[in-house]
Amino acid sequence: MGIFIGSEDMKIFLIFLFRIISRSFVSQYYTALPCFSSALLAVRSQKVTLLRTLLSLKTKNLAPSKNWMLTNTQTDTCEITEPYNEIFLCRSKPIEGYCSATSIRAGDILKVFVSTDPPSPYKVDIFRMGYYQGKGARKISSLGPFQGKIQRVPEDGKNNVRECAWEPGFELEVGTDWTSGVYLGKMTATNSGLQSYIVFIVKDDRPADFLFQCSDLTWQAYNRWPEWRSLYDWTYEGTEDHNPWHVKVGADVSFDRPYAFYMNSLPSDLNAITNGSGEFLLWEFPLAFWMESLGYDVTYISNLDTHNDFESLNRAKGFLSVGHDEYWTQQMYENVSKARDEGLNLLFLGGNSVFGKIRLKPSESGHSNRVFGRIEWFPNEQDLIGASSYGVGLADWTCTMPEHWIFEGTNLKKGDVIHDLVGWEYHGYPLGDIKGIQVLAEGNMFEPKEGNLYAATYYETPKGNFVFNAATCWWNMLLSSPPGFAYPQNPNGLFTDRSVDFRENDIRVQKITQNMLDRIAGFNRH
Repeated sequence: MGIFIGSEDMKIFLIFLFRIISRSFVSQYYTALPCFSSALLAVRSQKVTLLRTLLSLKTKNLAPSKNWMLTNTQTDTCEITEPYNEIFLCRSKPIEGYCSATSIRAGDILKVFVSTDPPSPYKVDIFRMGYYQGKGARKISSLGPFQGKIQRVPEDGKNNVRECAWEPGFELEVGTDWTSGVYLGKMTATNSGLQSYIVFIVKDDRPADFLFQCSDLTWQAYNRWPEWRSLYDWTYEGTEDHNPWHVKVGADVSFDRPYAFYMNSLPSDLNAITNGSGEFLLWEFPLAFWMESLGYDVTYISNLDTHNDFESLNRAKGFLSVGHDEYWTQQMYENVSKARDEGLNLLFLGGNSVFGKIRLKPSESGHSNRVFGRIEWFPNEQDLIGASSYGVGLADWTCTMPEHWIFEGTNLKKGDVIHDLVGWEYHGYPLGDIKGIQVLAEGNMFEPKEGNLYAATYYETPKGNFVFNAATCWWNMLLSSPPGFAYPQNPNGLFTDRSVDFRENDIRVQKITQNMLDRIAGFNRH
């Protein structure tokens, strides 16, 4: 059936042509045209907002590039022998850096602190991460060369915290035309050609369909820079006894230090191309890549923005907790709960969410919310998520309620499984004491065999908005396989016989997710 272009559709078409001409998009025309056709169909079916497509034209088709990926890295390893033997990729001395803020607005100044050992000039290329014709990024600017130098590695402070007090390497002014998103700065040392990333979020204040929250508190919790100094590492006072998986109150960690290599066996193999990017490329990027490929109206925030700015949550229709969103403050919990009660839809597209409660502290230099430590485990996360949060567990994802609208178009029947979807960590019983809560998928864990039942849940509020819990960290990995995608999962983890390769995406997971996003995009909060 052909597409009839009515008067409103013609307005969109004219805007579309204007953007092509005025911004020299001619070379991108044939790539953008399918997006336009899809927009017309979406308008006719009233499933998405017009803004979704207009914004996608801005963010999808400008100077796509695969040059954002690291191609030359040096990995410095750190080893422990007690309580067991373990070797990690802990840092990259030739070039590494960190940012003065986790998120900033257009027009703000970001300070970047860089160390090069040995000293070397360096340059920086800034990329916004997204779909961009499948290449994964758009190059925004090039900076430098700057003269690098060796900057001091700090000693342990109180509670084993390592806070760098480096001199700024350069300052970056965020352009007023920079779109909200996750940005990677690819730093290259001139003398050696060795590379690493910095990572930051550009946020905005506009109304949007979706707030995409990046789990940077959890990225930092697992950051072991410079060696064995994560939220889990604890060296007992007066001894050399070191526990690499301490799960009680103990260590503090700081944002004033570089990100080390994250992908260290749990749950992905050693992966040097992630150096400096936190956990973004592992957990968040597959969802961001996929959402932007479909033109969804999405804006990005940090965990700290959820903590600091309740009012900003109310500018959106849907809030996305993504991948491995383990560490929250009590204020985050209260802000999101209140926003839910006021009509915000919540999608917990992850596992082990809202598990560890942390307290934010100022840095030694007095900057707020730069240090944090664990207080306790949340006692009531199920009252927000719908289910309880757990650590490591692997299972198939078994449909229990195929008649639910979420499964429309998937052809799933009761008892059908999506193999290996549950992991690396999960959500399960007990469920929240919530009126009308529904279990969409559940089943036994096959690793560990004594594990609890997992449970994917759905509930609605009196405002008509809904909360979905996917019950698995790996949900987003079946949506897309962007450049730099890490695979296989769990190759050297606790259950070596259960490694899985998510390079082949699953149309059922895609359809379930799209059903929810489309319903939220068409949701009227007022």
